Amino acid sequence: MRVISVERHTDARGWLAELFRADEIPPDQMPVMGYISVTLPGMARGPHEHREQSDRFGIVGPGIFIVKMWDRRTGSATHGTVMSLRAGEDNPVVIVIPPGVIHGYMNISDVGGVVINMADRLYRGPGRRGPVDEIRYENDADPAFRFP
Repeated sequence: MRVISVERHTDARGWLAELFRADEIPPDQMPVMGYISVTLPGMARGPHEHREQSDRFGIVGPGIFIVKMWDRRTGSATHGTVMSLRAGEDNPVVIVIPPGVIHGYMNISDVGGVVINMADRLYRGPGRRGPVDEIRYENDADPAFRFP
């Protein structure tokens, strides 16, 4: 898991922020697709994990999120830890989430919040013909998987 601060470059038109640069990403984490989502106030996405995919979430606003990550990777220096952080308009970040890390986020603001994901695997593989690489925990009874 890695959290990268994002610098906003602001001028009279608004702002611009870099979410990734090919010269700063290991080849095995290079994005191959991207998508944008809007999460309504009070709503959550996840938690879920991937077997093979790394997610690269750009959370820069609008909106404010609580992001939670649970590290299930054996052999990881952070195995068994839970990380929670506030991200979005007041803390613009890119979060890199490797396979084996359960993750999810909840919009705690009063506006629809925008998240951009640049994944290193194609959803359902080439031509969308493969299996979905997700293990879902939304209905798990463990209170650790609840927000905020």
